[in-house]
Amino acid sequence: MSVPALIPTADELKNARDVIDRALHEDLQDRGDITSNSLIPEGATGCVRVVSRQQGVLSGLSFVELVYSALGGKVTVTRHCEDGAKLEPGTAVATLEGPVRALLTGERTALNLLTLLSGNATLTANFVDAVSGTKARILDTRKTLPGLRLLQKYAVRCGGGTNHRIGLYDAVLIKDNHLGAWNAAERGSLAAAVEHARAHAPAGVSVEIEVDTLDQLREALPGKPEYVLLDNMSLEELRSAVAIRDELAPQVLLEASGGVNLSTVGDIARTGVDRISVGALTHSAVALDLGFDWGRATSTP
Repeated sequence: MSVPALIPTADELKNARDVIDRALHEDLQDRGDITSNSLIPEGATGCVRVVSRQQGVLSGLSFVELVYSALGGKVTVTRHCEDGAKLEPGTAVATLEGPVRALLTGERTALNLLTLLSGNATLTANFVDAVSGTKARILDTRKTLPGLRLLQKYAVRCGGGTNHRIGLYDAVLIKDNHLGAWNAAERGSLAAAVEHARAHAPAGVSVEIEVDTLDQLREALPGKPEYVLLDNMSLEELRSAVAIRDELAPQVLLEASGGVNLSTVGDIARTGVDRISVGALTHSAVALDLGFDWGRATSTP
């Protein structure tokens, strides 16, 4: 698949700077890189190529530049690819030139971000490819690494996926435990829960409700949620859910979730659902193997 080059948003860049500051502090504390500083002459400069060792999709190159900016901005990063690009083994992603001490000090932080996010993007692209030819879109979830949510959701977009809500603050998602509390208080039907949430949530946010059965779906649809999450339903149930939605509330979008993997996602998409959310995109992706190929120092005093 071909994905246009993407640019992180201002919020994603801010998140990246915060993450990088913490990561560098973990490595350096108040003493710095004692190995590089004791071994490498201060004026030595060098060149590194970032090279893909696997097939995959690139994500996070902008954040590599931020790593070296945080270290003083003396490293020049020349891009050979953009985020969202397909990589083959041996693809040169970027060339880094500057002080060898800085190149070494930032190497692990830069690679940690780049390999993690490229892994997220690659797995997303695999899921997107698996539903090709259907109308279903692949969505992420809130199952992200603490502190890295915006960066991982950026990586999902690099892989051709679609972001679900960012957090608890920007959309309503009424899940089973919310409904357990709602029902315990005997406050009414699922449609009433949707209507109540819409009346009390900030204006303009979407409302989604999770259901486990077709009867719950029928009960929820009159509340006119934007989305209904169909949790852990069989393929037969998903097809029936689409038919019920088409009859009762065709404007509502259906989202399948639970039991989704690369072996099952194609069949799920062919039931006619609109969205498929996959927690694995961010919590179970394997890091893409990318490495630093070092050149010689270009000057040493």
